[in-house]
Amino acid sequence: MKKLLGLLLFISIALSANAQLLWKISGNGLEKPSYIFGTHHFSSLSIKDSIAAMPQAMNETDQVCGEILMSEMMTPAFAQSMQQQMMMPKDTTLQSLFTSEQYEEIGKVVKDNMMVDIAMLAQLKPTAITQQLTILLYLKHTPGYNPQEQLDTYFQQQAQQQGKKVCGLETAQSQIDVMFNGQTLQRQANLLYCLVSDMDRTLEQSKRLASAYTKQDLDTILQLMEERDGNSCDPLPGEMEAMLDGRNKAWIQKMPAIMTENPTLFVVGAAHLPGDNGVLNLLKQQGYTIEAMK
Repeated sequence: MKKLLGLLLFISIALSANAQLLWKISGNGLEKPSYIFGTHHFSSLSIKDSIAAMPQAMNETDQVCGEILMSEMMTPAFAQSMQQQMMMPKDTTLQSLFTSEQYEEIGKVVKDNMMVDIAMLAQLKPTAITQQLTILLYLKHTPGYNPQEQLDTYFQQQAQQQGKKVCGLETAQSQIDVMFNGQTLQRQANLLYCLVSDMDRTLEQSKRLASAYTKQDLDTILQLMEERDGNSCDPLPGEMEAMLDGRNKAWIQKMPAIMTENPTLFVVGAAHLPGDNGVLNLLKQQGYTIEAMK
């Protein structure tokens, strides 16, 4: 269950040098420094105001580069593709992926939180339901969370208003593929059941993650990502590689050229920053100097 949060993570007090969200990237031939900031999709925008060096990072860079171009998500083409990928194959229904007891239990949680009968969702992939439930749970239990105000979108909009460039490290379509096609339907169903079968524990874990992010505690975020319960809710071989490590390594191949062309503020999920295969360590391995900014 603990690791389920990491699988869903598509993941304000200055502490130690290993507990920061904003980092300066310099050296290795860069004429001007770039910066990287870790976000949490369910965080309040106010976290940015608690980082004294954030205005410096924004002023010293000429572009903002996110995981994706958030404007792509606003296009009709993206909406159509998203809708298509959320749907089950015509020969499969949601109910067929669960036992009758599991389906009834999930149906109760869906009714209580989404205010619809689960039969109305019969053609949706389990991951689509998991995402909607996760958002609703955060709305209920996370003060200050507003799904219409996200850090990733905010920084790209600010850049555009200031006449700066924006870019993405991957395409919106690639994120759709990871979300809805990166796991079998049965695996998606198993993770949905993990979410609803122990809601109290799920909420406790989400609060721990939110608290770690507010404290800018990357070490605790990494610890949460690495915890295991020894059951089917733990990640399968290759799942974390697809969601985190593999994407980190792909980004690292692109970042040097982006930083050489323009000093850049990278804005990516905080879970991508820490660890041996995290972006910060991969940048160090390439010869860059990484400095925590308070």
